Amino acid sequence: MLESIPDIFLKISNREFRVLLAIENKMKFYEWVPLEEIANFTNYDLNETGYILSGLLKNKLVHRNVSTYEGYRIYFEAYDLLALNAFVKRGTVNALGDVIGVGKESVVYEATGGIIDRHVAIKFQREGKMSFKQVSLKREHLGERKHLSWLYASRLSAKREHDALTKLYPQVSVPEPIDYNRHAIVMSVVKGQALAYTRVDEPQWYLDEILNQVKKAYRLGIIHGDLSEFNVFINPEGCEIIDWPQYATPAHPNAGELFYRDIDNILAFFRRKYRIKRDIKEVINNIS
Repeated sequence: MLESIPDIFLKISNREFRVLLAIENKMKFYEWVPLEEIANFTNYDLNETGYILSGLLKNKLVHRNVSTYEGYRIYFEAYDLLALNAFVKRGTVNALGDVIGVGKESVVYEATGGIIDRHVAIKFQREGKMSFKQVSLKREHLGERKHLSWLYASRLSAKREHDALTKLYPQVSVPEPIDYNRHAIVMSVVKGQALAYTRVDEPQWYLDEILNQVKKAYRLGIIHGDLSEFNVFINPEGCEIIDWPQYATPAHPNAGELFYRDIDNILAFFRRKYRIKRDIKEVINNIS
């Protein structure tokens, strides 16, 4: 994401947003969207469309290819702006702050939103940062859609995570889902710090609390699928579990393997750091 996204967002015009929307829409059908298709979608003439695109190119919000014809496409910077624009129009987000988290497949910004300027977080999915071949092979939620763009892969990821949070909250200690659009989710700010970077005084209690949340999620028909010490945040009241786009249901063909791996990752961490030993079969039997 561009470092100056708040500044660019304030400067970008409605006509520029219209051109970005045209490219996004037509990327369903083209690897590089022809200039004529953009003009037809926006109802701008070719000269005006070209002028708007030149400004977007200058800000690196679109990419241009002239090898066989003049075509354009957007990447995450423009996609971020389109999602942010939707949130602002809906009143979900009023102001965007600093980056508060960066993962291999996401970037998280702090923000305020709603009529009371509530402190929230915006998570922008980043599945397309890796090779799309890897994405399509490793992500169950893509199914057989191997023709999808990287942007759409991230859009599916955000929808899945929002769906999971909606099913889990508030029975399970997860961030509250507030809104989502394209590849971005607005949610409550996670409390505490990542388990991986914190040393606790009562590790037995925290382990029990984490397993209890996993049990609650399982009873609601959700298996995390990628659980580790990096996506469990702990605080004085307990814990919050984040990063749910790879969730599976107990009916999934690989549910047993995914569930075992989730539990094993957590038990291995507490065994390694706190010398706490639990029998994984007993833990799984207690949960399932």
